[in-house]
Amino acid sequence: MPSYTLHDIAKHIGANVHGEGTTEIVGLNTLQDAGSKELSFLANPSYRNFLIDTRAGAVIVTVDDLDGYQGNALVMDNPYLGYALASSLFDCAPVSKPGVHPSAVVADSASVAKTASIGPNAVISDNVVVGEHSIIGAGTFVGNNTILGEHCRISANVSIYHGVSIGDHVTVHSNTTIGADGFGFAHHEGRWQKIYQLGGVVIGNRVEIGACSTIDRGALDNTVIEDGAILDNHVQVAHNVRIGENTAIAGCSGISGSTVIGKNCILAGQVGVVGHISICDGVHLTGGTIISKSLNKPGSYSSGTAFSKSREWRKNAVRFNQLDDLAQRIKQLEKKL
Repeated sequence: MPSYTLHDIAKHIGANVHGEGTTEIVGLNTLQDAGSKELSFLANPSYRNFLIDTRAGAVIVTVDDLDGYQGNALVMDNPYLGYALASSLFDCAPVSKPGVHPSAVVADSASVAKTASIGPNAVISDNVVVGEHSIIGAGTFVGNNTILGEHCRISANVSIYHGVSIGDHVTVHSNTTIGADGFGFAHHEGRWQKIYQLGGVVIGNRVEIGACSTIDRGALDNTVIEDGAILDNHVQVAHNVRIGENTAIAGCSGISGSTVIGKNCILAGQVGVVGHISICDGVHLTGGTIISKSLNKPGSYSSGTAFSKSREWRKNAVRFNQLDDLAQRIKQLEKKL
């Protein structure tokens, strides 16, 4: 179990120590449950009532939250960032050793850095490049001519198709598929003719992709996810989509083909975006929102109706379908007036 003093942690997260800096910390916990050797944090004002009675060895707080609190503290402007940085000190994920597991299959033409780790039953295909200190989990498949940068962590049972380019410090969680065919078909005489997807996928640096997500390859050009973007579990990214830097997409959201999402956007859970549109930088889409046309101004957007008791909702749904008729009738009345 790792152990750090408050002075150690303060240096790591960029905080000032308030109280006894030699206090030993062995883990992180909530304000309600932390013990005398655990570090907690206050980032949401809703939890401030737990601060006074917490048994935590120290708490990460802002200077304003010190009022009335007598315990040890690490003081900084953004306690949630402090918590995020401190969490890396106590990460308990297994550490992979460099080298190729005997059961892995690595093509002779592949280039695997000596510091990289290839797990059991992984398959590394022809002309693949695996960069320094990257980790390929058990059962993961990496297709021909794919390039992985340095310090990447590809979890178990990920499928990365051919012709994919992945930058440095990228994390991909289990059961995600990158580079599958986009949903491209031409309709002819009652049947669907497949359009072969000739592009690839390009993923920038410091990208994180959750479990069970799918990122399709481009039809002609590449599908692109830019630096610093983060995708939650069960996110669908269709062919030729471009996702801008530092954009965050929460679980069960879907982006249709050839749509461009700008930088520093937030898509909450179950957001749906139609194809062939663009969303500018700095847009926030709340949960369950459906976007059917381009957005050219930053800000928060929502769609859908608020929940209510089922009987009331059914009545309101009927009335919603009557809105256009009501609007036309109002216009006619205004003309008469």
